[in-house]
Amino acid sequence: MFNVVRRVLPAVAAGIAVCLCVFSAEAQERFYKGKQIRLIIGYGSGGGYDSYARLISKHIGRHIPGNPTIVPQNMPGAGSNLAANHIFNVAPKDGTVFGTFARALPLAGILDPANPQIKFKPDQFTWIGSSSSYKNDAYILLVRAELPVKTVEDIRGPDARQMIMTATNAGSTSYDVPVQLLEVLGLKLKIIHGYPDGAAMSLAIERKEADGRMIGLSAIQATQPDWLGPKGFMRPLLQFGRRTRHDLIKDIPMARELASGKEDLALIEMLEMPFFLARPYAAPPGVPKDRAAILMKAFMATHKDKDYLADAKKQKMDVSPIDGDDIQSMLSRMTDISPEVIARYKQISDRTKLAEAGAASE
Repeated sequence: MFNVVRRVLPAVAAGIAVCLCVFSAEAQERFYKGKQIRLIIGYGSGGGYDSYARLISKHIGRHIPGNPTIVPQNMPGAGSNLAANHIFNVAPKDGTVFGTFARALPLAGILDPANPQIKFKPDQFTWIGSSSSYKNDAYILLVRAELPVKTVEDIRGPDARQMIMTATNAGSTSYDVPVQLLEVLGLKLKIIHGYPDGAAMSLAIERKEADGRMIGLSAIQATQPDWLGPKGFMRPLLQFGRRTRHDLIKDIPMARELASGKEDLALIEMLEMPFFLARPYAAPPGVPKDRAAILMKAFMATHKDKDYLADAKKQKMDVSPIDGDDIQSMLSRMTDISPEVIARYKQISDRTKLAEAGAASE
């Protein structure tokens, strides 16, 4: 009798497990069927984050049980802090909202948790994944090609020509990276920040209100394809966020190649961390685990979808996705950054803020 029970129990347990899985799948399909999922975009329309998010919104619904409608919603403000804070604190926690915001915000939340603008804890988001790990991308410093600046050496040192650069706000890579490189590499830059999004920054450059900006190569290819090339409107001077030079701009040096010592290199490597989760997506904390798993699975499946890949190729987007677990692992590495590197980062940031405050009061 005991042997019979021992043989039967595994089969019964397996049957129960199958039933539970079927029930769970049916329950999730019932939950999402006929619903809308809001995909919040932390920037205005026309920029890189917006382009990536709208492409995902076009395809991800097919990979979610019940095939809900995905509604993209732009929520620009404070360098996408507004969107990140909304997702973390206000958005429903039922799996019907997720969104994207600046890649640098998770690191900013770790480095400066007391910042009153940062009203979230990076490790408590329900991380869905990132469309790009920058495998085929690069963050580049561009200036208008008509300017008498041919290489990065033309803007290094106290006697160099000063370039006016656009940026969104502190906490974004468009601001933090050039501010830090200004001191670490001795770049002669003046950072004008407060632009709401990439489209506004690009417009300012086209109007010649500014000399240049830092932007992802894939974002340029997607939104301003006429900016690069032998007769392009802009000239690249420096690439960032990579361990090796990008194949398309092999003659352009990387920031880490210009570092003068281990301390400079350590700071640059810290600043490059966010680029390996370059297009992050997160839902609020506390989303039920089964729905979080569905969103993560759908996110990764979308990046293998032949129709998505065809559209991404047309827009020349980097498709090198990582999932939410990978992002959590990267956040763990960010918390292990040495106190000395963090202290230097804060010193540079604080000096910049003081200088900006002094200039504003004059």
